[in-house]
Amino acid sequence: MKGTSVRLPLALSRVLVVGTALAAVVTGPVAVASAAPAAADAASASEGLPALNGIVDVAARRILVGDLVAAAKFGTGAPIDDPAREQVVLNDARNRAVQAGIDPDVTAAIFRDQIEANKVIQRGLYALWTAHPELAPTEKPDLVTVVRPLLDQITVDLINQIKATGTTQTSSACYGRLTAAFVQVDRARHFDALHTVALVRAVPSICHQ
Repeated sequence: MKGTSVRLPLALSRVLVVGTALAAVVTGPVAVASAAPAAADAASASEGLPALNGIVDVAARRILVGDLVAAAKFGTGAPIDDPAREQVVLNDARNRAVQAGIDPDVTAAIFRDQIEANKVIQRGLYALWTAHPELAPTEKPDLVTVVRPLLDQITVDLINQIKATGTTQTSSACYGRLTAAFVQVDRARHFDALHTVALVRAVPSICHQ
């Protein structure tokens, strides 16, 4: 659904925004221009720390899989919220974190953000397709054979990125680097309003002290 202009309901706009600069990013192009120098200053002050573009781009990839999840579920009665399945994902993330030698609590928090971002996509697309049935998908990808293998690979990639960026996540420069990565990934992916909001929801737990 990239390229589709979506006017978001108020409920979808209530997302957790990382830092003042990142909040400015999603308000418009003028704010992006003002946020970018601050992000660049923070990045230059933390030379040697790994950039966050990789981890943000993995989050963006998972958001795009949310389009497939929405297409698979829409009109079937399958709920958007699935606590049992979500807990399976979080438990798996914790186990993988232990195996990778990274903090399972931090990892679970980052994965929780990915789950919530995916639900932003589902709710937004459900609202769009309900209001405009002609835009609803005509094919339903299989959740087991098509969607989950994609999510499984993204899980591996996300764990690797969490491990690779551990020093940046706890640094004072993290929010600046996260802002810069957000801007670059959002632009490179050409996200529409819905996908941009979902990406905002996907990244809050990346930076932590």
